[in-house]
Formats: sequence, structure tokens, C-alpha cells
Amino acid sequence: MTALLELKDLTVTYRTGSGDVDAVRGVSLKLEPGDTLGVAGESGSGKSTVAMSVLRLLPRSAKITGEILLDGEDVTTMKWGRLRAVRWGEASVVFQGAMHALNPVRRIGEQIAEPLRIHATVPEPQIKARVADLLRQVDLPASRAGAYPHELSGGQKQRVMIAMALACGPRLIIADEPTTALDVIVQAQVLNLLGKLVAEQGIGLIMISHDLSVLASTCARTAVMYDGELVEQRPSAELMASPEHPHTQALAAAFPTVGDPVSRYAPATSTPLPPEPDRERGTEALLSAQDVRVTFKDRTGARINAVAGVSLDVHRDEIVALVGQSGSGKTTLARTLLGLQQPTSGTVRYRGEPMPSTAAGLKAYRRHVQLVLQDPTSALNPRHSVYEAVAEGPRIHGVGDERAVVTRALEAAELRPAEKFFARLPHELSGGQRQRVVIAGALALDPGVIVADEPVASLDASVRGEILALLLRLRRELGLAGLVITHDLGLAWNIADRVAVMYRGELVEVGTVEEVLLDPKHNYTKSLLAALPGGVSVRTAVD
Repeated sequence: MTALLELKDLTVTYRTGSGDVDAVRGVSLKLEPGDTLGVAGESGSGKSTVAMSVLRLLPRSAKITGEILLDGEDVTTMKWGRLRAVRWGEASVVFQGAMHALNPVRRIGEQIAEPLRIHATVPEPQIKARVADLLRQVDLPASRAGAYPHELSGGQKQRVMIAMALACGPRLIIADEPTTALDVIVQAQVLNLLGKLVAEQGIGLIMISHDLSVLASTCARTAVMYDGELVEQRPSAELMASPEHPHTQALAAAFPTVGDPVSRYAPATSTPLPPEPDRERGTEALLSAQDVRVTFKDRTGARINAVAGVSLDVHRDEIVALVGQSGSGKTTLARTLLGLQQPTSGTVRYRGEPMPSTAAGLKAYRRHVQLVLQDPTSALNPRHSVYEAVAEGPRIHGVGDERAVVTRALEAAELRPAEKFFARLPHELSGGQRQRVVIAGALALDPGVIVADEPVASLDASVRGEILALLLRLRRELGLAGLVITHDLGLAWNIADRVAVMYRGELVEVGTVEEVLLDPKHNYTKSLLAALPGGVSVRTAVD
């Protein structure tokens, strides 16, 4: 039987101003009808280049050699008319980042109908019914066809992308990071949906991700890429249980299993941290929220309680993980604690003193409570050097001996020697180095509390562990308090001392990491843990 897709010695070379770059070298893969294949690797490993080459969606600067056989027909030799018919009709792509892939000014139904009009022979009177059927296939009501993208949640937008991919009845779907930036429950829903479609319709699925646990929960086989080459390919369960290649081992270690004592206070890093020392948590609450409420009004005038009576303390020398789904109120609470959002009622205190309400008072307050943003690329001005980026805060607050302050902050963020990085621009840094610069900018003002919003969500697996280890070192060595906002329970298990679970604007469970993640009391916490693609380890720290 002819394979649905077969890659034979695929090599992709990009022509650049400084010479040719081999992005993919000698990759061979095979996918049968109804089969599922995961492709794992970090940014730059070549995994997305492999996926996009299947439908020749690469830029003109790319040169493809080798064979790409789709149902036995070589895609590399197809003429434009045939290639246009193959796209959407025989193979389609679920692109990464549904928020950016959907047109913000067109209704959902129109966007799903577009491939039907261009690539299929569906009569115009039947298109509306076909769109409604596609929405039902991805578990969305047909009434959502009239909605705009901004009126949908992240998970709903991702379902719309899947509906578009299914529109012309393809036999192969390529899903490029389909769960990136989705919380754990929505991620589980999207993965279950893809699994159901494969089972019911016999579709072949290639899923690209840097998270091995996501691939293992959906794909029968997983292939791991590193530096443009295929370094390991085995059944997913076998590969997760005993990875052989060092890069596969690093990817597996980067996403710890909740409940595994080996990864408690031990992020995957090139320089392992010493064991967590015995200590008693301080009783002084550096930052506290007392019955904080934040209320907004929607377009109809109805009141929405984004934060509904939250009380939470963050002590010196501890990291608190604030976890919950998108829309649970985590970010609104964090903005309120930073003085960026005025609470409707309740009090925010730092070292027992109420948060000031004047501009001058807030300026002084924010020197003590600093923010680390999620995406370092967006957080840094591309025209400012590292020195300028870190020096901005000290200049605003009039901190003396600027050069010494910047040097100390960069070295605390483990960018050493600091002088080596002073003149560099953001594009000359790796993703991990950019995030360290953002952290250095916060440290430059010698704060007592750092509020980190998804600090590793946009980073590669190998870099993720290094940044988490840095946050732990800062807590241990400087006594910093940290409030880490995340939907990643593995991160909480990795570095947090306590966990606060937020649901519909309320804190439904607060306690030590072991109490909340190993013995949850609230049904919502249990549902978060049940949705983890890697599950929860049966071992506990006591064992």
C-alpha cells in the first residue's frame, strides 16, 4: 500500500547574504493513512521547515532536494495548478498562533467558507450548511459563524483553524504547535479533538511541538529533530519512557511530571542547583492582597467580577505560583498588585503599608514591586542596547552610580561578564539571554517582589530550565519574593513553594505545592491536574 506521505532524504537549504544555510539535512519519514506522527525540536531545529516543505510553503530563498511523496506523487515536481489543488484538498495546515492567523475584521463563517469557495466544488447555496457542519465537527455551535475572532476564546479560535483545515476533506493535516499559549484544560480539549478526528475520519496527522508530553498524548510515533537532522524516531510512549539521544533527554527533562520528586526544586539546567536547603518561611508578608475586587462593565452594561474578593500573601524568600485557566483573573490580579489597575474595593499592601494612590507614591511603590513580562522580544526596545534597557529604571528613579547598578543587575541575572553585553542589541541575543536582560531590568531597582507573567512560555525547552533555575537562585541568594503567573502546573511543581489556584475571579485553593498538587481538594484543581498531558506521577516526595 502506498504511504500517505513519505519524505526521502529531504534537504532544505536557505540562500542568505552570508552564504547557504542547511536548515534540514537528509530527513526521511513515512506516514500511513490514519497514522499520527509527532515532530519535536527546539526553535531552529528544522521541524517547521520540514512541515512547510510538504506543501511547498517555504520562501523563494529555500532550495529543496530529495523527494516529498504525497500519495505517491512527488510534491517537488508538481506544476502550480496541481499544487494548488493539493493544498487544502489533499493536505492542509493548522498554523501556529490562531490569534494572528485569523483575519480580525472578517466573521468566522466567512473565513471557513473561503477554502470551500477557492479549492472545493461546493455549490454556493450549500456553503452555509457546510460551514455549520464543520463547526459542529470541532464542537462549536453553528451560531458562532457570525462571530469575529476577538469574540472567541483562544481555544475556540484554535478550533476554527482546525475547521478551516478540514473544510475541503483533506487526508493529511499538519498541525504546527496547535496548543501554544493555550491553558492546560483548553490544550487537552484541542488534543482530544484532533485525536477524535483522526479516529473517526482516518486522517493522517503530523503534529509539531517542543513539548514531548503533548506529542506523546496524541501521536503514536514521535520524531526528534536537532540542528536540521532527525536524531531519534520511535513509538511515543517508548521514547518518553527511555529517551536515548542527549537532545531528546533534554526535551523530556524540560517539562517535569507533577509529583516526581526528582524534579522538585530541580529545573533542567546545564548547572544543576544544589539541593533545597532546610529553611523556615518568613512570617512577614511583603506583598498582600486583602479582599481585593476588580469589576468591569461589558458592552451591555452588565458587571463582570474579574477579581472577586481575593486575599493572598507573598512572603520574603518564597515563590508563589498563581495558576488557572485563561480568563480566570490571574493577570487582572497581577496588574492590581503592581498598581496598574485600580481595585474596585479591597486593599493591596507592601510591608504592611497600603499601596499609594498618588502618581509619586505609585512610582516609589513600583520600585519595590517589579514586573517580568512574558515575551522578552516584545518587552525590549529593538533599538536600545542591553545597557540602555537595564539602565532605564535606575534613571527614572534617580539611582546613583548607574554603571555599577547595571553591572550588578546583569551579573545577578547571570550575564557575565556584564561589560560583554553592554553594547548588544536584542536581535544579537538568544531568547534566554533576552529574558535575562528583562529580569536584570527588574533587579536593577533592588525590588523586594518580582511578579513574573508566564516567564518561560515563549522560550525553548533547554532555555526554560535555565530561567527557572535563575528565579530559584534569586530567591535563595537575595531573599526575593516571587509571584509567578502561569497555567503550567509543571512549572509550579518545579520551583514554587506555594500554589494559589484561581477560578472565575476567586482563589479556590491555596497551600503548599505538595498539598495542592498531590492532594487537591477543589474540583477545579482536580480538573487542571487531570488535563495534564503527562499525568501526575504516582510517586510523592515522601516516597
